[in-house]
Amino acid sequence: MEWLNSTPAHWSKAPIKYLALAASSVFLDGDWIESKDLSDDGVRYITTGNIGEGFYKEQSSGFITEKTFNKLDCTEILEGDILISRLNKPIGRACLVSELNFKTVTSVDNVIFRTDESYNKKYLVYLFSSNYYFQHTGNLARGTTMQRISRGLLGNIRIPVPLLSEQVIITAFLDHETTKIDNLMEKQQQLIELLKEKRQAVISHAVTKGLNPDAPMKDSGVDWLGNIPEHWMLKRAKFIFRKMQRPISKHAGIITAFRDGHVTLRQNKRTDGFTFAIKEIGYQGVLKGDLVIHAMDGFAGAIGVSDSNGKCSPVCSVCIPHKKTQVYTSYYGYLVRQLAVTNFIQSLSKGIRERSTEFRFNEFSELPLPIPNYEEQIFIFKYIKRQEEKIDVLLQKQLQQIDLLKERRTALIAAAVTGKIDLRDWTPPASSTEASLAAEEATA
Repeated sequence: MEWLNSTPAHWSKAPIKYLALAASSVFLDGDWIESKDLSDDGVRYITTGNIGEGFYKEQSSGFITEKTFNKLDCTEILEGDILISRLNKPIGRACLVSELNFKTVTSVDNVIFRTDESYNKKYLVYLFSSNYYFQHTGNLARGTTMQRISRGLLGNIRIPVPLLSEQVIITAFLDHETTKIDNLMEKQQQLIELLKEKRQAVISHAVTKGLNPDAPMKDSGVDWLGNIPEHWMLKRAKFIFRKMQRPISKHAGIITAFRDGHVTLRQNKRTDGFTFAIKEIGYQGVLKGDLVIHAMDGFAGAIGVSDSNGKCSPVCSVCIPHKKTQVYTSYYGYLVRQLAVTNFIQSLSKGIRERSTEFRFNEFSELPLPIPNYEEQIFIFKYIKRQEEKIDVLLQKQLQQIDLLKERRTALIAAAVTGKIDLRDWTPPASSTEASLAAEEATA
């Protein structure tokens, strides 16, 4: 492997599995636990989804009973273990197990790596987060639908192993430098969130208050609307829109209402993560310009105007105006989505899925909606599009900055764990905590 050829001459090299040779050490797969084995409480069960690139991801997890734990002869994860994911990109990503508030086991696609005491675990996790390592694990992975690497191949990967004292210094250096980079990325992310909030505030104000700050206002009598311009009328949605049930053409593509408000051909955004129906029972035609409301995901923002012709599932309400000369659908795409943004749909809370509310045309049709005059609807829509374009430019700049910082972070880790940066004489700034920690670990 090329990455080993360029490491310092005094560093050794060893297969990963050779770093766990002591009697108390472990390099083995997690447990084969099926859905039928899961329980509501007991021993916590975590999967590959909990393993991030160098960090543990706290997310939903299941449980198994103590009886199942004993029956399957499960291996308990201990604090200080390294978990390596053999499944899903980036393959081989790893994290260090810190505090565990539950007795815990993991899935078979995670390797439990309990190293010998002569290795610095944080150094190894950094190593398992480097692009050189991911390139190698990616080349070894096999599978058509879901790629994975076998524990045997993973364990045979040879990695650079500096002296323990250097491992400690490299870890302290990377802790110090990546923390600075992570703080910069966090600030960029905060700016992104502020820009998103600004965009939503612009949309909300424009579609419910209009664009004339001097316009006389009146109480709409509708909680989610509040005050509206005095000259706007209110009508129930069924008098503004009607529900369509068009036939579908033979080669029509599938239209999806996404939670970000985009309604488009599924192929325009992504195809992974969807279940494809064998029989498209009840599918209906959609035309460009139709208002589409997803009954199950509308609460989360899956409401908008289709930008394409195609077909969609019966879970969507496809709506067109009664009078196209009085109703500009693109304006109402933004307005109706406010029902989700303001949590009005969620407040209906009749859904059978967790965090979901069914919002079908029967519910929508009875809701009062404002009606600005037609020209004002167009003017509001065009204003929103201009503001969105400006904000999107700023968002893109922030995202580019984050990408550059990620690249810098990745390159720094790769250079440090392969010895391209000589850190033997590096010392942390006196004010940082790395100095004392490094000293303690080096003398431990």
